[in-house]
Amino acid sequence: MDNLTVIDLFCGCGGMSWGLSKASFKVLAGIDNWAPALNTFHLNHPDSRIVNGDLTRLDPEDVMERLQLKKGQLDCIVGGPPCQGFSKNVPSSYRFLEDPRNQLFRDFLRFVKTLYPKTVCMENVAEIYNAYSGIVRDEIIGILNAAGYEVAVKVIYAPDYGVPQRRRRCFFLPSRTGVPPSFSPSQFGSVEKLSLWQSHTVQYRSAWSALSDLPVLGNGEGFEPMAYDKEPENEFQNQMRGDSIKLYDHITRELREKQFSRIASLKPGQGIKDLPDHLRPKSGYSGAYGRLDCEMIAPTITRWVFHPGSGRFCHPKEIRLITIREAARLQSFSDDFRFMGTYIQKSQQVGNAVPPLLMEVLAEDIRRCC
Repeated sequence: MDNLTVIDLFCGCGGMSWGLSKASFKVLAGIDNWAPALNTFHLNHPDSRIVNGDLTRLDPEDVMERLQLKKGQLDCIVGGPPCQGFSKNVPSSYRFLEDPRNQLFRDFLRFVKTLYPKTVCMENVAEIYNAYSGIVRDEIIGILNAAGYEVAVKVIYAPDYGVPQRRRRCFFLPSRTGVPPSFSPSQFGSVEKLSLWQSHTVQYRSAWSALSDLPVLGNGEGFEPMAYDKEPENEFQNQMRGDSIKLYDHITRELREKQFSRIASLKPGQGIKDLPDHLRPKSGYSGAYGRLDCEMIAPTITRWVFHPGSGRFCHPKEIRLITIREAARLQSFSDDFRFMGTYIQKSQQVGNAVPPLLMEVLAEDIRRCC
């Protein structure tokens, strides 16, 4: 069943769609209200329709008409409704159930009930699973059950499926086809295992294993397009390169003098707490000014990847921030995926995306239900 059809709601730059397209899904449309991300989506999915609109105001019947779809015809709807109100990055005193940012999943489900696809894949922050004693999770499942869907739900740790980044997200996988939805078993683990009774488990991929083949850059250096200057060193790098012969967005954002001095004083794996007194800021995130560790999985890539004071976003061997391309690699975007917009807009697109490699795995779970 190749070329299953899919629509991406709250699509952003299209991480979910990119992973599904790699698995031979046909992406019919991406819907969002942020133009820079939609420009990226359109560049990478030139045959898909782009709908620039607020999902809270769009009429799903109108969208069906634009796409020339009938109810029940679509194979899958995917999307990640914005979730800031659930995120642990928001102080607990600012979290409340009625926060408008906590209601967008209802608009997603409104589209599901109207278009009535065979399957659905909805992503959100891990906290939604237990938030407010599970009220939101149970409401989502209840709405989908009432619409005729059987629902599997799981908090997924991205490294378990080959993504070199400690990203934990909640996924809902509903199906109305009579085939019970389920999630594929993890393929990676903290140690490599080979069993006669279980599938082979590969060791987690480190940040450095994702980046080591990319050209060396100094602070403020880079240009595009840039040629590869070494051969890929492992399966992941081969997969990320695909048929690409040139790199884009491998350009470093120049650090200010004090930022450079802070990073220069740190070893791989160190961060703000390890800074000498004369360079340590008065306050900051625990991971601020952190340098990646060559042996460890990367921390979660966020929309703040352009700023050294906002996370562990500094290169493990070179005195600089990681580039957009390196952040994209850690998110498992293949090198042929191009980003549009300013540097900061690109950072936001990368950080807000669902890892495409994870969606390639989930594509098989979706396909089983269709």
